[in-house]
Amino acid sequence: MEYKRILVVDDEPLMRDFLIETLQRKKYLVEAVSNGSQAIEKIKAEPYDLVVTDLRMPEVNGMDVLEAIKKNNPDTEVIMITAFGTIENAVEAMQRGAYHYITKPFSAGAIEILVDRAMERQTMRDENKNLRNDNTSLRTQLKEKYAFSSIVGVTEVMRKVYDTIEMIAPSKATILISGESGTGKELVARAIHYNSPRQNRPFIKLNCAALPEGLMESELFGHEKGAFTGAVRTTKGRFELAHTGTLLLDEIAELSLPLQSKLLRVLQEREFERVGNPTPLSVDVRVVATTNRDLNKEVKETRFREDLYYRLNVVPIYLPPLRERKEDIPLLVDHFLRKYCRENGKNIQGIDDEALDKLAAQDWKGNVRELENYIERAVVLCRDEVLTARNFQFEYEAAEKTKQYIQEGFTPGMTLREMEKRLILSTLTAESNNRTRASDVLGISVRTLRNKLNEYAGEGVAIP
Repeated sequence: MEYKRILVVDDEPLMRDFLIETLQRKKYLVEAVSNGSQAIEKIKAEPYDLVVTDLRMPEVNGMDVLEAIKKNNPDTEVIMITAFGTIENAVEAMQRGAYHYITKPFSAGAIEILVDRAMERQTMRDENKNLRNDNTSLRTQLKEKYAFSSIVGVTEVMRKVYDTIEMIAPSKATILISGESGTGKELVARAIHYNSPRQNRPFIKLNCAALPEGLMESELFGHEKGAFTGAVRTTKGRFELAHTGTLLLDEIAELSLPLQSKLLRVLQEREFERVGNPTPLSVDVRVVATTNRDLNKEVKETRFREDLYYRLNVVPIYLPPLRERKEDIPLLVDHFLRKYCRENGKNIQGIDDEALDKLAAQDWKGNVRELENYIERAVVLCRDEVLTARNFQFEYEAAEKTKQYIQEGFTPGMTLREMEKRLILSTLTAESNNRTRASDVLGISVRTLRNKLNEYAGEGVAIP
């Protein structure tokens, strides 16, 4: 527990002793001096949370002490002690930065209440300052995290993506990012925002595929209280929340044609209406849209408005699938390996060539997201210092092994329990007695596998 420090300044010994005893009962750390000169020396030497000072003292008075406090440590709270005849001076002291004043004579309870309130005010101010510092730090971290240099890849197509981001980030242009699921479209959208003049303004995301059509209009534009059943209060939509910032419309092709028409108007007029209120609201929002579909094809098949497509496609960015940039796989593997080692407290030194070749041979239908998931799983389950090919078990391999195990060693009339035992033991043998990999192949937990093996051991079966 951190105790608050208080300095008492008064030239009357009885008042000093009274304040010391009263405030020490409240568990404050209290020091006292008998004049303003000593107080100023103390203040310059070390910080205090609160100073309780008499206003009228010979030579250096309480106003001089207040001035020194605000010059050396403005966050220190000050309570002035005054007689009735000097209340005007006390009010002046408050105007110059004192927290409050208390008139003589006063009770222990009165000064305790005033001191507690001053401390609460200081605590709230400190918390707000910490919150502002945390927000500044968070914004810095976000900018670093979503810097376009953090998008991993050295292939020619990725270098073009970097160049495009660098050129368009400072602009207000609407951007359309296309590519298969898992290629990193949202990462690029965030990189654009956090490298733009809007970096300290809101970044709001809406997944257009996640909500039914009946709710989408309200999510986009907000609604008034009573606009429909269940609208118990006025609610801002994503456009309003993103004002002066960036709005990411993820999977834009999922919007219905009527909503596409309303979105087009917002992009053209920079204004919209909340559901249930015809009054237009102006908005300053940069729109970034993403899609995993071919919008040209969607336009030809009349599922997407042509005019909206051209309005969104001011600056197009295409992210290729991972199978078309396999040269980037070693870089991505290294990036995710370091990331998940750091997150999980692992000390894995690298990955061997056989494992890299195995990863490069995959089609990666889920693209970078799928590769990241495999690296995270391998890091979590790895007990060695280097990832090997055995750390990566792909679904088709597990299916082939299971098929092979079923075809080998099973005879008609065998009980299900005996079949289960033989399958478990043969899988364990095939996986070099690695229980984690065997449980992955079998589709059971390591705990279940351990219980089964203990059961077989009790029957006299030799368990490796």
